[in-house]
Amino acid sequence: GIDFDETFAPVAKMKTVRIMIALATHFGWEIEQMDVKNAFLNGDLNEEVFMVQPPGFEHPNLPHNVYKLKKSFYGLKQKSHMWYSKINSFFQII
Repeated sequence: GIDFDETFAPVAKMKTVRIMIALATHFGWEIEQMDVKNAFLNGDLNEEVFMVQPPGFEHPNLPHNVYKLKKSFYGLKQKSHMWYSKINSFFQII
């Protein structure tokens, strides 16, 4: 696709995490942890993406058809970019 190479997604550096913990301790903020193991499964796609039928999941009557994806998934190269776009738009609202 057009943005096949757009795979940017920010990652927190340990130095930044330590600073945030120090600030939270100093100001008495509550810290919560969030498990985002499946976060990439919630990224919406902004363009049409198609994939071949994976082995073992071929339709018996339509073996040469392809699937149109509705959400990003772990095998998709743009998954981190899609998730970052979605969470960033959410944080801008709040």
